[in-house]
Amino acid sequence: MTTTPLATITPQEVRAALIAREEIALIDVREEDPFAQEHPLWAANLSLSKLELEAWGRIPRRDTPIAVYGNDSGDDLAIRATERLQALGYTKVRLLEGGLAGWRDSGGEVFRDVNVPSKSFGELVDSKRHTPSLSAEEVNGLITQKADVVVLDARRFDEYQTMNIPGSTSVPGGELVLRARALAPDPATRVIVNCAGRTRSIIGTQSLVNAGLPNPVAALRNGTIGWTLAGQSLEHGAARRFPETVSTADAQAASVAAIDVARCAGVAWLTPHALDLWLQDTGRTTYRFDVRTPEEYAAGHRAGFRNAPGGQLVQETDVHAPVRGARIVLTDGDAGRGDRVRAPMAASWLAQMGWQVAVLDDDGSDVAQALTETGPDRAPQPASPEVRAASPATLADWLANSDALVIDVTASVNYVKRHIPGAWFAVRAQLPHVLARLIAEAPAARRIVFTCGTSQLARFAANDMASSAIVGGREVYVLEGGTTAWIAAGLPLEHGETRLASPRIDRYRRPYEGTDNAAAAMQAYLDWEYGLVEQLGRDGTHHFFVV
Repeated sequence: MTTTPLATITPQEVRAALIAREEIALIDVREEDPFAQEHPLWAANLSLSKLELEAWGRIPRRDTPIAVYGNDSGDDLAIRATERLQALGYTKVRLLEGGLAGWRDSGGEVFRDVNVPSKSFGELVDSKRHTPSLSAEEVNGLITQKADVVVLDARRFDEYQTMNIPGSTSVPGGELVLRARALAPDPATRVIVNCAGRTRSIIGTQSLVNAGLPNPVAALRNGTIGWTLAGQSLEHGAARRFPETVSTADAQAASVAAIDVARCAGVAWLTPHALDLWLQDTGRTTYRFDVRTPEEYAAGHRAGFRNAPGGQLVQETDVHAPVRGARIVLTDGDAGRGDRVRAPMAASWLAQMGWQVAVLDDDGSDVAQALTETGPDRAPQPASPEVRAASPATLADWLANSDALVIDVTASVNYVKRHIPGAWFAVRAQLPHVLARLIAEAPAARRIVFTCGTSQLARFAANDMASSAIVGGREVYVLEGGTTAWIAAGLPLEHGETRLASPRIDRYRRPYEGTDNAAAAMQAYLDWEYGLVEQLGRDGTHHFFVV
């Protein structure tokens, strides 16, 4: 722990910056579950455990004003995180005075759950625009009667496959305006949009309304939660996806509508030269996002643009752009063909959420020549530390002789799915406390081996502990290639919560996930969403408006 006092910032100063639209990143460095229990509206969860892997991608400008907090003023997590951010090159990092408790004691509003800015904005849209909706019973009746209706699921495809409304098609929210005409070519066909809860249903439905889709459109009120609470069955493992091709006529009609909606919301258009001028302004953060599907992005994208499919960008803005007051530039890769849809629609919502947002306009240039990079989205990260590595075969020999203590710092859900026999799950941020206990329980082990899915995070964990007095002179290694390499070598695995050295606080279990949630928890989640507009009013920092 540092002996030099760290700079601090008061809750009042953070609030003043938010109200003045000045750039600031309010960072909660706890794990996701405690973060989800309560946090300020504009706090972004960037846990101490994953700082090296996420910070550079999420806070790209090193002199961004950053306020860091944990639970209270003496929180070791916040102090360690501040020092680690400084080591990563950030020059304006300050501790929030009093931590979360100080924010609350100063009169600051606190919110539950995750992605709260987007969810509260969705409720505001519904309250202002009275977005059309139908109950689960009404939608089930239409399906049962074989009415002329299509149900479009606005979640990610992996979420859709977990559970979906019977007969529905996966159309992630950012694709709705572009694809809906092909899925409901008859204007008389009723279009129902659903998600798991409320937000993506509301935003997806209102997107189609705003874009002038001629069909009758409605949200499935309360999504799959409402469907489940109504006692109706869900489908599992479905694979119906939107058609990849869009006719020229449909694309042009959607583009005209999307651009009109975006201009109404105050979205700007930037030429590549104007974008260069923005990027040269080193006093401002400019996020650049390509809002197409991951498959399209991987096939070819512009240098410097991260992938954030439009619907998820609007849903998870706090994840993609934690610097409030920053600028955002979007592209959908189609500007040169005149069929821009996804970027303007996503931009229209971000503008209404108080962001300064622009769409990249290529002035009719050859877009194909601009898509110079290929491959999936990759966040910038510091080089992995040099640590001693052991092969899977070597680790297997050590374990056979009870000569190694294996610590798995992967996500707990991955640990439960499969892990090395005898490995302990641990939250990286808790290692100083966890490791001391585990060593006391396994004194014969001369080696400590860290692993995770790929060894990426494990390398940082091993580096943390290699020189620590806690290890008592034991050799510290990382499993080369991580658990993935262990599996590839055909070595045995364990499953389940066999050895939890840390509680599973690294991820918050959403009440709308899966199919085994209690009805009371699902209803409580819906009640919470309904109360978000009132919370927004009390908070007063949001700058939301609805066109």
